[in-house]
Amino acid sequence: MATAEQGAENDADEAPGPTDEGRTPSGQHGISGEPGSSGRRTPSDRRGSSERRTPSGQPGHSGRRTPSDRRGPSDRRGPSERRGLLADASLSAVLAGLITVVVSCSGPLLVVLAAAAAGHLTDEQTASWVWAACVGSGVTCAVLSWWTRIPVITAFSTPGAAVLVGSLGDYSYPEAVGAFLVSGLLMALVGLTGVFGKVMRRVPPGIVAAMLAGVLFSFGVGLFSALDGAPVAVLVSLATYLAVKQRSPRYAVAWALLAAVLVTAVVPGIDASSVDIGLTLPVLTTPEFTGSALVGLAVPLAVVTMASQNAPGLAVLAACGYRPDDRLLITATGLASTALAPLGGHAVNLAAITAAISTGEEAHRDPRRRYVAGVACGVFYLLAGVCGAALVGLFTALPPELIAVVAGVALLATFSTSLAQAVADEQGRDAAVVTFLTTASGVTLGGVGSACWGLVLGLVTHLALTAWRRRGGRQEEQKAA
Repeated sequence: MATAEQGAENDADEAPGPTDEGRTPSGQHGISGEPGSSGRRTPSDRRGSSERRTPSGQPGHSGRRTPSDRRGPSDRRGPSERRGLLADASLSAVLAGLITVVVSCSGPLLVVLAAAAAGHLTDEQTASWVWAACVGSGVTCAVLSWWTRIPVITAFSTPGAAVLVGSLGDYSYPEAVGAFLVSGLLMALVGLTGVFGKVMRRVPPGIVAAMLAGVLFSFGVGLFSALDGAPVAVLVSLATYLAVKQRSPRYAVAWALLAAVLVTAVVPGIDASSVDIGLTLPVLTTPEFTGSALVGLAVPLAVVTMASQNAPGLAVLAACGYRPDDRLLITATGLASTALAPLGGHAVNLAAITAAISTGEEAHRDPRRRYVAGVACGVFYLLAGVCGAALVGLFTALPPELIAVVAGVALLATFSTSLAQAVADEQGRDAAVVTFLTTASGVTLGGVGSACWGLVLGLVTHLALTAWRRRGGRQEEQKAA
């Protein structure tokens, strides 16, 4: 994964200058201080490029930071030193945000539509649900990415919608809305405690990387599975990606996307008659609170969303080198879910799979400028929400092979990086393999997805093997004594 310094070397005309390093608002860790210290640097810390502090706290004698001081994407700038959004913007980051929304609104949207059909919702209620899901994701994406200066990608809960497919029909729509509201409050309260983030930070990096690789595995396989239906689009897109990457990695995905769209456009069979152009207006529903709906909908929805979306979402950011404020992110998405519940939104959460599109180096070589992809993602989500009815028709008309090609190519680099990180540590390799295979299997147990089970089984394997090695080491020491 490229560091900020590598990004500067490859993109010198756009890279931040020596004063671009510092602290973000309180709770966000920068390179100029330790966690828990003030977000602002003292005057003695504001030094030029020739006198930068080393990790030991002593002024450096050269303009370059030591390798141990290169902390990658977490090198965020302080409030007084932040560059403007337009100055940090790049085509690759904006395109990454667009691809993220396209992928998020393709397959996952169909799950939401299936849940709406199971609950016998009207067309207006279904469109309002799509509006709330997209607008909630858009606002949280844009605001959180801009505030934290990291690419925070949020989405509506696909596992949660899958749970609703089988249970929404047992309750009235107002009861379901009440359950959505309580579920959002539960997630916000969990976020405020900070316990969830503490647990996630204790997971070894190799297991986190293996989980991410397992999540992305199906997209890589899907790219080549599309050879059956669209061989020309797959081969042309892949060849374009590999060719452009040799000269300009930042724009490889952009050219591959353009190639896939052009090839698909000349193939007959795309029916856009179902696309209803027009603005979508949300429908307000008064929630009803019943014990059965709270137990049957609210609790399962909160548990599944936290386990299958927020846990992998934090892991994806960590795997890409970021240090997210879990309290802020989970609390904010929980409150957004609560606010949008009366309009039909079932849950807003951290994205897991699609987040990798905007957090990797394909979005930008400089990790400190990838937050623009999160802001762009939020804007495109908002546009999709305003045109919710048209969105339903559009993604029904698009060939599934096109979505598979776009997603697969966009995630190739992140998949390869994660897989390499997962097996880098020989002692942790067995646990990483268990995590990868479990996650890639797609198994769902108790309504909880494979990403969560991959983390659980990988961590259990890691703890068991570590305890066994320690026990063996003590026995060898006793024999030697």
